[in-house]
Amino acid sequence: MGNFRLALAQLDPIVGDLRGNSELILAAAQETVSKSADLLVTPEMMLTGYPIEDLSLRPSFRAAAKSALNDLANSLVSNSCADLPVIVGYLDDDRNAAAVLHQGKVIAKYFKHHLPNYGVFDEHRYFTPGETAVTVRIANVDVAIAICEDIWQDGGTIAAAKTNEVGLLVVLNGSPYEQTKTDTRLKLVADRAKQISAAIGYVNMVGGQDELVFDGASIVVDKNGDLISRANSFKSQLLLTDLELPIATAKKTTVISTNSVQRNNTNEITSNLDSNAEVWQALVLGLKSYVEKNNFKSVILGLSGGIDSAVVATLAIDALGAERVYAVALPSKYSSSHSLSDAYDLAKRTGINLREEKIQKIVDSYLGQLGLTGLAEENLQARVRGVILMGISNQEGHLVLATGNKSELAVGYSTIYGDAVGGFAPIKDVSKTIVWQLARWRNNFAEKMNQTPPIPTNCINKEPSAELRPGQKDSDSLPDYLLLDQILTGYVENDQTVLAQFDTDLVNRVIRLVDAAEYKRRQYPPGTKISSRAFGRDRRLPITNRWVSR
Repeated sequence: MGNFRLALAQLDPIVGDLRGNSELILAAAQETVSKSADLLVTPEMMLTGYPIEDLSLRPSFRAAAKSALNDLANSLVSNSCADLPVIVGYLDDDRNAAAVLHQGKVIAKYFKHHLPNYGVFDEHRYFTPGETAVTVRIANVDVAIAICEDIWQDGGTIAAAKTNEVGLLVVLNGSPYEQTKTDTRLKLVADRAKQISAAIGYVNMVGGQDELVFDGASIVVDKNGDLISRANSFKSQLLLTDLELPIATAKKTTVISTNSVQRNNTNEITSNLDSNAEVWQALVLGLKSYVEKNNFKSVILGLSGGIDSAVVATLAIDALGAERVYAVALPSKYSSSHSLSDAYDLAKRTGINLREEKIQKIVDSYLGQLGLTGLAEENLQARVRGVILMGISNQEGHLVLATGNKSELAVGYSTIYGDAVGGFAPIKDVSKTIVWQLARWRNNFAEKMNQTPPIPTNCINKEPSAELRPGQKDSDSLPDYLLLDQILTGYVENDQTVLAQFDTDLVNRVIRLVDAAEYKRRQYPPGTKISSRAFGRDRRLPITNRWVSR
């Protein structure tokens, strides 16, 4: 039996869409009322979307956000949700805030901190405690409010919740997805629950916003830190949890309602996804959100017959449907026969739109006028392909997808204005090693579902090659990717410049390649972040820089 029913609204907002986001909250409130819950909690900055970056500097946006909060409070009343307490994440001037709405009024406000105009808050780097501790009494239970980073550090709201002996702490979050972060969050929330001896409801945003993707996976733990309910990952959901909570004891609190009803528990714990499924869904949702929230009707990419473009094409199919995915085979005189046949094989397996545009006449025209040779000639082929893709994009309205992976991006193994062109780069933060893992996982998943595996086996098994000169292999210029990715993990992900398990000259060579390619990475399209050190968002070095990493 439980005396408190908590509803966590795991929702997918769009930055700046105050009306649309309000409608999502209202719909969640109506469902919450129909389920007889005592409290609805929405994610961090739900009303405005998150992160808002430089929108936080605009007086017009600040004013509109505060006005939207009042409009939402009135809408809750006019839509039969007046008696439901709703905690909404929103922007108050330039502060990250939460408001408690009830009976058409803002009953209480909680301010976390001032918003910077850079990216998203990182839980470990940009922490500032909440300015005040806010407790409200709902259904005879004292409920404290925290926002995201508040629970990553001692003091502030955590200390106040412990001192006030609250029955429930609710935490509003806009916490982006990273590999293994789900387990990190659960451990943190469990530890905090035990520390304050109170249940914690942790609601997280879902959906993509530019390079970020929010995975949801909202959770509720009891005062012992035991998980009692968990929402789906990467899906919008209203998570309902029945709790047995202590009757209110706090002396200073805002009283909203004191009704308490006993209910039968209906709690569910959704299983965690395995690591490959989790990354795949993050990449699919990140791409889908970018395309649809920016009103693109379709995407286009160069389909080379290699593993990277095959995985990007398959991600696009899963995100948008095959009918919205257009591919172009762009063979030159150096292209192998299997590259073209593998591209057509993938198109046959998946049903995407594929056309062929031979590039050699265009390349020869440039060469005849400019007399380029060597690397300049090789890069010219990539740039001609980029021009063709961008031309088709302009003509037909497709979003161009860049198909480079994180390993290539790290060492500069890409051509500016060539294979680096595009509006979005789905595997920008995915190492070559993981690209192979995902390809095998996706094909195995298709077989389990009695479907045709989308990626030709030859795309997975063949040796990687840019095919810009006779017999070219990636290994001509780079270490084997399995070795390279281990060195990159040490240097890029962990800032290690001494990696004793590898040859010193090789490590130094890779470090030089990474450092020298910073200017290229600054010009690369945005792409879904899945790691803690995504290029551009988490890891930036000065382009003009004489420091030698050692």
